[in-house]
Amino acid sequence: MGEAEVITEAAGDFWRRVADEVADDLAVDAIERDRAGKPPFDEVARLRESGLPAVLAPPSPDGGGMGWRDACAVVRRIAAADGSIGELLGRHYVLSWSTRFFGTPERAAALEARAAREQWLWAGATGTPGPLPRGGLPGPTLTPGLVLDGHRALPAAVDEADRLVLDAVRAGTHEPVVVVVDARHPRVGRDPSHDRLGQRLTGAGTVRFDGVPVDPADVLGPAGRDEDTTPPHTALAPHAVGLMLTQVALGVAEGALAEARDLSRSARHIRALDDDADLLLAYGESALALHTASAVTDRATTAMADALAAGRGLCHEQRADTAAQVAMAGTVTARAARLTGERVLALTDADGIDRFWRNVLALVDRGPAGPTMRAIGDHYLNTVRGGASSLPRPGCDGE
Repeated sequence: MGEAEVITEAAGDFWRRVADEVADDLAVDAIERDRAGKPPFDEVARLRESGLPAVLAPPSPDGGGMGWRDACAVVRRIAAADGSIGELLGRHYVLSWSTRFFGTPERAAALEARAAREQWLWAGATGTPGPLPRGGLPGPTLTPGLVLDGHRALPAAVDEADRLVLDAVRAGTHEPVVVVVDARHPRVGRDPSHDRLGQRLTGAGTVRFDGVPVDPADVLGPAGRDEDTTPPHTALAPHAVGLMLTQVALGVAEGALAEARDLSRSARHIRALDDDADLLLAYGESALALHTASAVTDRATTAMADALAAGRGLCHEQRADTAAQVAMAGTVTARAARLTGERVLALTDADGIDRFWRNVLALVDRGPAGPTMRAIGDHYLNTVRGGASSLPRPGCDGE
């Protein structure tokens, strides 16, 4: 093992231990906080105190950073204790990488250094902006004078973020670009959401922009819409978000099953089943489903980490392989999380256990699986050479 690998492993081990401590702390009052449904100011303070928001960076000799695999493990551990805070942290990590997805290497380095120094919490969204579904409010528009107006629904940290990264449309040309905005600017307004069924503590809501100036250096670049023409490293952005949400859903399901197991062992709050065989079958089915989802997700995480490490040298072939791995992980995990949520509700009537099921419903795609499965099948049939073990491929042919 080389020196860099030793540094990486040591940093990862340290931050996983920190995540264990934070998760244990969050688990103590998880039920009470879920019921209160307040903005996650206290939870974000706990994250900041731990140092976790600032450490997704190439590991350094001083052990100050961690890599993508460890970041995913941290998010999954936090999500097992509190799905909302796991999602908030996971989205923060992906958005903190946005400067690499959309900006120049020089701008990325400068923003990342300042973000780490000032302990920024990132929020935002880089999907198609468009009007808000409720009320038809206009999406963010960037004028030729680099002034931002409009509205944007965000899934997390509306009140808590230091910086926002999001899509905007250039007025006149309708070109979608990605911009960084100071979330504390006085012309940035916030309307938190208070009526969510699940993931109630992410701090979701709507952000309003009323003539907010944007520095030219904070217009990172084109948003990219077509994966065939978008640079491969930019086209990874939505798949990175998808993978991180898969980690959150898997963590929530693992936390649910672990809590139900502890209750069963203590014979408290257990619903009556026909016999012990039914109890064992329910646990066996859930444990197997989560074990399978974990294996597929870990493989997708490795593929994503390798693709991100390639940076601007990433080719379309490896990007496509990574996207397929992420899609498979999301599909398998959604099924496993739904099954586990149903089993946990059937196994126990403990106070607050329903929060896991509500969080699963908010996280996993409940739409038809056909389009995703056809996309995976198309990739396997028309792209992959050899057997299924060819996914993911370590690199690109001829490179």
